[in-house]
Amino acid sequence: MGLFFWFILLLLSEVIFLPCSYQQQTSQTRVLLQLRRQLENPNSLQAWENYYGNLCNIPTSVHVSILCQNTSVTELKIMGDKVSNGDEFNGFAIPNQTLSEAFSIESFVTTLTKLSSLRVLRLVSLGIWGPLPDKIHRLSSLELLDLSSNFMYGSVPPKISTMVKLSTLTLDENYFNGTVPDWLDSLSNLTILSLKNNLFHGEFPDSVSRVKTLTDISMADNNISGKLPDLSGLTSLRVLDLRENQLDSELPLLPNQLITVLLSNNSFSGHIPSKFGDLTQLQHLDLSSNNLTGIPPSALFSLPKISYLNLASNMLSGSIPNKLSCGAKLGFVDISSNRLVGGIPPCLASNSDKRFVKYNANCLSIDSNHQHHGPYCMEDNKGKKPSKGIVITVVVASISGTILFAVLIVFGVLFLRRRNHHQNHHHHPRKPLEQQHTLPKQQENSPSVFCSDLVTNARLISQAAKLGTQGAPVCKIFSYEELREATNNFNKSIFLGEGFTGKLYKGKLENGTYVTVRSLAFSKKYSIQNLKGRLDFLSKLHHPNLVALLGYCTENGGQDYNGVNKVFLVYEYVPNGNYRTYLSETCPEKVLKWSERLAILIGIAKAVHFLHTGVIPGCFNNRLKTNNILLDEHRIAKLSDYGISIIREAIEKVEAKGERTKSSHKKTVEDDVYNFGFILLESLVGPIVSGKGETFLLNEMASFGSQDGRKRIVDPIVLTTSSQESLSIVVSITRKCISHEVSSRPSFEDVLWNLQYAAQVQATADADDQKSDSASQP
Repeated sequence: MGLFFWFILLLLSEVIFLPCSYQQQTSQTRVLLQLRRQLENPNSLQAWENYYGNLCNIPTSVHVSILCQNTSVTELKIMGDKVSNGDEFNGFAIPNQTLSEAFSIESFVTTLTKLSSLRVLRLVSLGIWGPLPDKIHRLSSLELLDLSSNFMYGSVPPKISTMVKLSTLTLDENYFNGTVPDWLDSLSNLTILSLKNNLFHGEFPDSVSRVKTLTDISMADNNISGKLPDLSGLTSLRVLDLRENQLDSELPLLPNQLITVLLSNNSFSGHIPSKFGDLTQLQHLDLSSNNLTGIPPSALFSLPKISYLNLASNMLSGSIPNKLSCGAKLGFVDISSNRLVGGIPPCLASNSDKRFVKYNANCLSIDSNHQHHGPYCMEDNKGKKPSKGIVITVVVASISGTILFAVLIVFGVLFLRRRNHHQNHHHHPRKPLEQQHTLPKQQENSPSVFCSDLVTNARLISQAAKLGTQGAPVCKIFSYEELREATNNFNKSIFLGEGFTGKLYKGKLENGTYVTVRSLAFSKKYSIQNLKGRLDFLSKLHHPNLVALLGYCTENGGQDYNGVNKVFLVYEYVPNGNYRTYLSETCPEKVLKWSERLAILIGIAKAVHFLHTGVIPGCFNNRLKTNNILLDEHRIAKLSDYGISIIREAIEKVEAKGERTKSSHKKTVEDDVYNFGFILLESLVGPIVSGKGETFLLNEMASFGSQDGRKRIVDPIVLTTSSQESLSIVVSITRKCISHEVSSRPSFEDVLWNLQYAAQVQATADADDQKSDSASQP
């Protein structure tokens, strides 16, 4: 009798409690479906349309991830495809960019708060617009909040200060236009604070300096002004990125454990603190384009881990000590466009395989062709930084000839046109929102930089890089004798190989700079003057991921080449070989892990995007192959053989003179996308034998669709060092790039967006793995 009683009780309990569990599951699913409707059924959520089960069980896709615990949603990640195409956002819906006028951010957030167990929320590029409601704080369990690349404006809701479990707050690429919150010290677990590319104004809040848990502070590209407080108490801080703001104090004390400091394009004044010499973990320091004065501390150059040091475009003066010591890892130094005098210390005196140094546009006693003279160098260094107009006047005064002056004016007009074109395609060409928005910031044109974007976790759409003519050396016309001496009479011992457009030699100029010399041959009936104009154009393309064209030589040294003209192109020398060799198992000590491959791919994608959209006219058909990607001493990728189509047009005198037809332009853009797809493919599976790419596509591409297939064809190094989500994103964009349907191929902007997103996903996964490893250690 007792056994029967317990059986009946157990049966009743199942009848009572099963419906509650079922109701909870369906309740969570109903909330998710409601969010889908409010987001106006984005493409990334199409899989939900015909799915009738519990959405907690739906497979993870490239752009969507749902994790549940005990039937409650704990993680929701949705990545859309709505990005700004350059139209001005004034606080109202924009067709095909934002969600429609019917969208209500209040209703949307109200629905979100029904997922009360959420710990991770990432809603990226979904076109969400409007001021972020205060009720977001009801998601009190959130540990990560990422609302990047949307159209939110106004202030950050104060009640977020009650979300004490937050460890990551990312609001990049929006239109927030209030002040940076002064309550951030209420978030006692905050480690990553990223507010890049918004319209924040006002002073940098002191409260940030009290958040002891912070490891990353990123507020680049805003309107933050005033004083930067003492940050030395942030002992966990590793990355400080405040580029492109209006900070105008002296440089503050910084914590000794910092790895990356990016403070360029502000108005910092005074001397560089000697305490910066105590930053023993520092690897990247960018203080360019400020108002800094005095002699830079010698200790900066000898820091044990420093690899990148940019002090360009300040008001630094005096003489750098001749006994200066340079750190073993110091690979890039830029002290150009200052007022330094005297000589250059031996460790900075010449470029080598291991160190690249820029010191033009100073008042130095060496390299006089690229130094200032006269009044500019005699001005009081403690005075106000001269305006660009004064500097230009001084430079022009030192140039003789009315014709050359006219040429400078023409180039200035062309540059402004290109800059305006760039700003019209910037992700934030913002107008003020009525009654709520501040005026958009007016940015000065900055000199080209080599690594700032590479050492930051940039993951959204990149701006086309600036041409960077300020302080850039003029294209040099070399004599044949100079190149003959540099290459030891084109000795076979320094022959590097024969490329698509001529033989390559390694050379060493008189000043110690290593270069690569390429010889080109073409019939004498073609105009060398036409070729010169195109080479001058290519030499002005300055980007950190392009091999720089330093100059050229059109002399033949009195030699007869059997009715053939020869032109010699002089490029910077990139010492560490090509990307293809780093993908091969024949050199296992060199093979790159997944995050390193992504960094290289992003760099090259930025370079190609720049060539397509950042210059006028654009450069297309850039011979994109893994062996045309070179790596410098820091494994920063540089594209070679770009712009070859421009040179070939001059040499071959194609029938279609002048502007290329629209169809030809379209085809060459698609060629670059298609060829880059094969670079992505080789990054996934390893080098593909030349000419076998089409065969691989026919036989193997279908294998990417399954886990077992990927295990069979993807490089084991990639499999063991990548997260599934990051890998899936790259596989997806690779398949689109190499699609036989030309209309299905993405734009280069889309390619870059996906790669940067994959890199961020991988960085998050790596950080989680490190936390797990630390937690598991006794």
